[in-house]
Amino acid sequence: PARLPDLFVSNTFSWNGQGQILQRFPEKDWEDNPFPQGIELFCQPSGWQLFTERNPPTFFVAVLTDISSERHYCACFTFWEAVESAQVMWWWVNGEEEEEESSSLVQPAQLFAPKSLVLVSRLDHTEVFRNSLGLIYTIYVDGLSASLENVIGNLLTCTIPITGGAQRTISLGAGDRQVIQTPINDSLPVSSCSVALLFRQLGITNVLCLFCAALTEHKILFLSSSYQRLTDACRALLALMFPLKYSFTYVPILPAQLLEVLSTPTPFIIGVSSIFQSETQELLDVVVADLDGGTVTIPECIHISLLPEPLLHQTREALSMILDPELEVADLAFPPSTVSASSLKMQDKEIRAVFLRLFAQLLQGYRWCLHIIRIHPEPVIRFHKAAFLGQRGLVEDDFLTKVLEGMAFAGFVTERGAPYRAIDLFDELVAYEVKRMRAEEGSKQKILRHIKELAEQLYKNENPYPAVTMHKVQKPTDGCHLRLHQRPFPRLDEGTVQWIIDQATAKLQTAPPAVKAEKKCMVPSGPPIAAIMERNGSALANSARRLEVVRNCISYVFENKMLEAKKLLPAVLRAMKGRAARHCLTQELNLHVQQNRAVLDHQQFDFIVRVMNCCLQDCTAMDEHGIAAALLPLVTAFCRKLSPGITQFAYSCVQEHVVWTNIQFWEAMFYCDVQNHIRALYLESNEENHLDEGPQEEKSALEIASEQRRLWPTMSREKQQELIQKEESTVFSQAIHYANRMSYLLLPLDTSKNRLLRSSGLGDVESVSNSFVTNSIAGSVAESYDTESGFEDAESSDVANYVVRFINRFVDKVCTESGVTNEHLKGLHIMIPDIVQMHIETLDAVHRESKRLPPIQKPKLLRPSLLVGEECVMEGLRVYLMPDGREEAAGGNIGGPPLLPAEGAIFLTTYRIVFKGTPTDPLVGEQVVVRSFPIASLTKEKKINVQPQVDQLIQEVLQLRSCTFQLLRIAFDEEVASESAEVFRKHLHKLRYPQHVRGTFAFTVGQSPKQAMQPKAKEKNPSLRYQRFSNLMKNAKKTIGRPYVTRKKYTPPTWEQRSSQHFQEDDEDEISDRSTLTPSTIIKPSDKMTLSHLVERACCRDYQRMGLGTLSNSLTRSKNEPFRISTVNRMYAICRSYPGLLIVPQSIQDNTIQRISRCYRQNRFPVICWRNSRTKAVLLRSGGLHGKGVVGLFKSQNAPTAGTCLYSTSLEQEKYLQAVINSMPHYADRAVAMTLPSLSGKWGSIRASGRMSNYVLNMEIGSRLAGKDLLSAQHNGAPSEASFLRQHRASLYIIGDKSQLKGVKPDPLQHWEVVPIEVFDVRQVKASFKKLMKACVPGSPATDPSLAYLRTLEESEWLSQIHKILQISVLVVELLDTGSSVLVSLEDGWDITTQVVSLVQLLSDPYYRTMEGFRLLVEKEWLSFGHRFSHRGAQTLAGQSSGFAPVFLQFLDCVHQIHLQFPMEFEFTQYYLKFLSYHYVSNRFRTFLLDSDYERIELGLLYEEKGERKSQQVYKSIWEYIDRLNKKTPVFFNYMYAPEDGEVLRPYSNISNLKVWDYYTQEVLSEGPSYDWELVQGQPEHVEEVDRQDSSAPQTKRKIIWPCYDNRSRVEPDAISKLLEELHNLEAELGQVPERWKDTWDKVKASQRTEARQEASRVALLLGMGCGSHGASPLQLNWFSLWLLGAELFGSFPLGSRPPVHSSKALTHCLAAHRSYEGTLYKKGAFMKPWKPRWFVLDKTKHQLRYYDNRMDTECKGVIDLAEVESITPGTPTMGAPKTVEEKAFFDLKTTKRVYNFCAQDVQLAQQWIDRIQSCLSDA
Repeated sequence: PARLPDLFVSNTFSWNGQGQILQRFPEKDWEDNPFPQGIELFCQPSGWQLFTERNPPTFFVAVLTDISSERHYCACFTFWEAVESAQVMWWWVNGEEEEEESSSLVQPAQLFAPKSLVLVSRLDHTEVFRNSLGLIYTIYVDGLSASLENVIGNLLTCTIPITGGAQRTISLGAGDRQVIQTPINDSLPVSSCSVALLFRQLGITNVLCLFCAALTEHKILFLSSSYQRLTDACRALLALMFPLKYSFTYVPILPAQLLEVLSTPTPFIIGVSSIFQSETQELLDVVVADLDGGTVTIPECIHISLLPEPLLHQTREALSMILDPELEVADLAFPPSTVSASSLKMQDKEIRAVFLRLFAQLLQGYRWCLHIIRIHPEPVIRFHKAAFLGQRGLVEDDFLTKVLEGMAFAGFVTERGAPYRAIDLFDELVAYEVKRMRAEEGSKQKILRHIKELAEQLYKNENPYPAVTMHKVQKPTDGCHLRLHQRPFPRLDEGTVQWIIDQATAKLQTAPPAVKAEKKCMVPSGPPIAAIMERNGSALANSARRLEVVRNCISYVFENKMLEAKKLLPAVLRAMKGRAARHCLTQELNLHVQQNRAVLDHQQFDFIVRVMNCCLQDCTAMDEHGIAAALLPLVTAFCRKLSPGITQFAYSCVQEHVVWTNIQFWEAMFYCDVQNHIRALYLESNEENHLDEGPQEEKSALEIASEQRRLWPTMSREKQQELIQKEESTVFSQAIHYANRMSYLLLPLDTSKNRLLRSSGLGDVESVSNSFVTNSIAGSVAESYDTESGFEDAESSDVANYVVRFINRFVDKVCTESGVTNEHLKGLHIMIPDIVQMHIETLDAVHRESKRLPPIQKPKLLRPSLLVGEECVMEGLRVYLMPDGREEAAGGNIGGPPLLPAEGAIFLTTYRIVFKGTPTDPLVGEQVVVRSFPIASLTKEKKINVQPQVDQLIQEVLQLRSCTFQLLRIAFDEEVASESAEVFRKHLHKLRYPQHVRGTFAFTVGQSPKQAMQPKAKEKNPSLRYQRFSNLMKNAKKTIGRPYVTRKKYTPPTWEQRSSQHFQEDDEDEISDRSTLTPSTIIKPSDKMTLSHLVERACCRDYQRMGLGTLSNSLTRSKNEPFRISTVNRMYAICRSYPGLLIVPQSIQDNTIQRISRCYRQNRFPVICWRNSRTKAVLLRSGGLHGKGVVGLFKSQNAPTAGTCLYSTSLEQEKYLQAVINSMPHYADRAVAMTLPSLSGKWGSIRASGRMSNYVLNMEIGSRLAGKDLLSAQHNGAPSEASFLRQHRASLYIIGDKSQLKGVKPDPLQHWEVVPIEVFDVRQVKASFKKLMKACVPGSPATDPSLAYLRTLEESEWLSQIHKILQISVLVVELLDTGSSVLVSLEDGWDITTQVVSLVQLLSDPYYRTMEGFRLLVEKEWLSFGHRFSHRGAQTLAGQSSGFAPVFLQFLDCVHQIHLQFPMEFEFTQYYLKFLSYHYVSNRFRTFLLDSDYERIELGLLYEEKGERKSQQVYKSIWEYIDRLNKKTPVFFNYMYAPEDGEVLRPYSNISNLKVWDYYTQEVLSEGPSYDWELVQGQPEHVEEVDRQDSSAPQTKRKIIWPCYDNRSRVEPDAISKLLEELHNLEAELGQVPERWKDTWDKVKASQRTEARQEASRVALLLGMGCGSHGASPLQLNWFSLWLLGAELFGSFPLGSRPPVHSSKALTHCLAAHRSYEGTLYKKGAFMKPWKPRWFVLDKTKHQLRYYDNRMDTECKGVIDLAEVESITPGTPTMGAPKTVEEKAFFDLKTTKRVYNFCAQDVQLAQQWIDRIQSCLSDA
């Protein structure tokens, strides 16, 4: 039995302000229980002091914890005694004399001092203590007869039974009686009502918060003005934490003197009187709970992790059901009359039941994660935290992680981990009730029932005997403490008390010792762990299929079906994201390991290693799912032979994972293995004894341990020693094994590279380990090893040192914990360095050999298809095509397959640079990726650094950018020598910048590339029709001002130079390459250059079309024509960049022209290029005027004297302009007060006939245009509508550059007006284009692609430039349309001038919107008028420095914008524009080479086409190629083309109306750019053949279209192209000569028009005529017409679908076309069958004679193939023939199979049939 109290102490106030002990019993300490020091502090926690009045007695229980962490309960009963006045006086004077004002004169009132009676006990029986001390006080205060000594003696000798659930009645000898009950199970805490009270004081949320704070080791402070409440609150919090025990500082009542304890760094639970609240304010890391105020304050710096959901929510709900049962029925209309909460005591147990359930759910299955590593002499148990969290699915959960790491849980494992012990309520709950809790989760009633059941058990445990006889204890009379003359508490007689104690002790010694009979048993483990929440239910459903895939893949590998395995690999890698698949993989691999070894071949080895790495890369360092643990034995089993005697194991290839550097992982693994070995140890010994008992079921390690612990006491000493030794050596051998394993995974294959600690904490192992071992042997051994190591090679020893230290640390920790002897441990520490050293030596050999392995088999290089005449300059270099900033190809956020990075080769041909390869991602491995661009379009090449996304090592990455909006980022494979890469660059440069235009592909095509690469010393080219003159050379040298470049041998600049050298943009336009020609450079007439050549040029054809004069006119000088064609420039003497024939006013002489030309830049004087057929206004173009200053003089230096030149020419200029004005019908005079005729214009929409723009021009048009924003425009970018005629409108507007027209003043007398505008120069176009390329084809991915794209696009200002060009063009169109002529005179007259002039003509004249017209426009305005294509496109070495300026591209973009707004006005498609955009820079054709007609003639280009055509294949002119292609396929033809006659277009030009051209952004990776038609068309058939070889794969017709991979219009052509294609195929099948698509198309349109006239009913609607004014019509019309056309061509439809002919006249009309002849004939049936009339149709097209039952029949009854007919002969009537018919109407048709007998209605008809059939036969 146990003593109830150990001590009785009485304390009183001592005069130094402290308490003092008056008496204590017993006076000597018990042996087992020393006297608690400082007890007097706890009796008055707020400090001992005197009071001026008597207070009623108080009682509370303080808790002290001694050094061996046992708790002592001090029950303090305090009452007050009066102090003798003399004593007070003495204390008052002596104690206070330091005070300056002596208060000794004032007599103090009576004072009272506290006196405490204290019982100290190790048992917590608060009520018994309260009653016992109360009794002592009652005896003293009421003067009862009982002796105090007796009572105290009895109290101190009172014992209570230690067995659970006993009760004992005690009496202290004062007529009292008390019953003490002991709890049935003392492991469960006793709480009486404290828990319920705590919830009342603080509420559910606050208590849960404190609960979590206590479990996660935060500091908790309770405040209250009641001491007893502090004790209760602390006791309640501890009761809630059961089954965990609080192991930190626990002081329910902290005395004032010890307040500094609150700043301790360790966690605590402390209660403090609220008097000291102010002192607790500055505690920054303490959670303060104010019991009186009901608040919990959490400082900002503390984060309390709460319970994981859904447990938190469930707990809250359950608590609310108990504490507030009314809540459930609060909303009911008829609430039950009685809803009452349980009694406080019962409520207390119910709350504890909720928390008990919570712990059972949190820790469910914890026994499955216990590792038992020693059984004897004492069990050593470790908990596998990572596995527990992983299986619960709570790895990320903060709360549980902290709880498992805490001290309380460590204690829990030690106490409850033991396999053989007594069990309590919690063990049963966690083992047997978890299933029930899971099942009842949703139902509140069931949960409540369970809680009540548990509460009953808890209540029963505290109160085993509910019907207790009442206590009988005397209480003092009321108000006795206020009695005035109360004698002080007497001093007790020590002797008497001691005698009573001795008596009782003697009696106890004779009694037999009471042993607490513990029922020990094996602790049940309960069901295995389950996750708290199934987070991904659906994912598990399809996992079975995935596991199947993993299994198949692995079995393929080991059956050596590597191809099959590779096909499955992508699916396996995806499946690996799920942990089930990873487990499955480890099991599968395990099956293929025999005797710890599995030798693989290289491919298998690489494959297995790859899968292992993939498996490990998703594992965290904790390895919570045990994947790394399962792979650990496998990585040391799989291996491959590198050479005789050298084997490489898989571990050398899977080291790059952080899990290997985590010491906790190794500990868990080690303990797991030790447990298995120890289990095996006992299983073996058991099996020896039970050989005959048959198979036993598998026992877990804990079950075995439990059995062993039960037997332990019965074993002999020797047996015990033997078992201890066996276990110890098992642990020791495992430690050696693990030292080896760790060295395998920690030492890198190449130990010379000090590459060991991959960003992990290995170097600083202390931080990783949570080891308790501090003074390790390892440290000292490792140090001695560092200093005395025999390694010379410092680097490898560095790695070795790290590994040795790491392993030493590990070994130290696990061996100390698992009780390995010191000798063994020392032995281990000596072995480890040798193990590491040996392993390093093995690795060196492996590393050496593995480097010799042949590299991984790379995919074979695919050769690109080449054009005719295109040849390879460099064979393919193996490269990777890396992804750039475009998102589509890389997969990424947009989705789709990651086509890049791709592995293949880069080819350099004479024409293109081509990459061809396959994606590295195995999921898209079958696709072919092609990316290419013409070499001539290369704009920039630079080296960059990129993080490789591919496995291979990569030397350098080259980025090549092209102005066809393509970017190649190529990374050379390691097998490509850097010299090869350099040679590649040199060749690329040589091809990109040939020394002369003759070196470009358009010229070299068909020659062998070798000679193209050699720079020629001299050009002897016989085909040069016009000799180059030496003086021309000299002159060119002077004017260019730098050595003539063809002579220089070209070497590309080195990288360093190139990066530093920023080419200055030279203004070659200003300092012209072509100065005014001196007579010596003129081409002489003797050079066979006749006018007839010139007449053929485009210009001339166009002049004649517009009626601007013919050559004959200009020669005969007939005066009635306002203009004439002048031949003044036919030798290119006046202006070298103009065409030979020019239109000038009739009245101007040729010699005047020569003088005028000098005033203009580049001698480009104003010439007429177009005339408005309605208003007869003309459009002129010229270069800008020379400045009037020095520049002017300088530029016209060839004139006789500068002064006269300036004067005379300015007059002549005016005369010239006046001549232009005079040539017009004089609109200007009549138009003063007249509004303009309503213009038939059209603003950007498909049809805008409803909205006529009738505005005219503002008089201040010039000043208005001069502003930054060119027009104060309407919302659509058109000029504003205010009516703005000035008094007389000018007849001629000169649009010039603002900067050059600064000094020009308007002259009211003249009829022209100058309009100065601001335009951008070529430099800005270049800069803008660079930015546009970066926006559309970014080099590297942006964080937010869409934003970055829009931002860069805006910064490029490309659209602003388009806007400006369109705006100026629309303005000019307006002016011309209102009858004023316009002269566009900007810059040198060959860039923006050309753009504007061409657009004006395109907008004003529908002819230029046809294919033929557009070609003419480009030839005339761009080629003949000398746009400098070579110079702007940097086509030769000379242009390299000036860079690429896309002036022509800008023009095409403007056309594209107009095309978008008026889709029905253009005969050509957008593809046509893209085609031109691509090929004007590609140098595939000669059309866009050189800078002017003069240069083309000089090279012999212009007229060589005549009779000089060598090969049909190589087209030299792009126009010829387009014509050829257009005949084959309607790719350039716009089906929506439905022009309105004489339509003038006025497009919207606001930036909001402009679209970015898709030419800039789209690409097709399956075939490369689609503009080299032969290359693209050749591919699909070839691919299909490849497919057919692999017959095992099912062939599918389905085609998936990926953005950026397929050419969509080719995969799914539009309806019309598709139908045309089908017609074409049908014609081919029938062996007919296919008609040209254009003819077919025109036929459809024609037939559709006639039908529309014939029938205006439903059919007409169907044909789309009803919606003729909308964009949709052409498509609808064409669909139907083509369908009809099909019918028309091949009389019958597919079987069963031919529409009945009578349903539509239109159809009859169509079908008749190919039924060459039809009518009724009688036909004799086969043998013995009668004659019958049939409707016969003779079809020439299909070459057959078909017959039907009657004319209306749709189903053909038979076909006679005319090819089988041998002869037609007159026939004779046979039996049953029609009677009325003459004999000559019969005829027979003999075929190879049989003879047909026919009979017509009369002789003529018969003859007609015979003739028709005969003619068909002869045609065939």
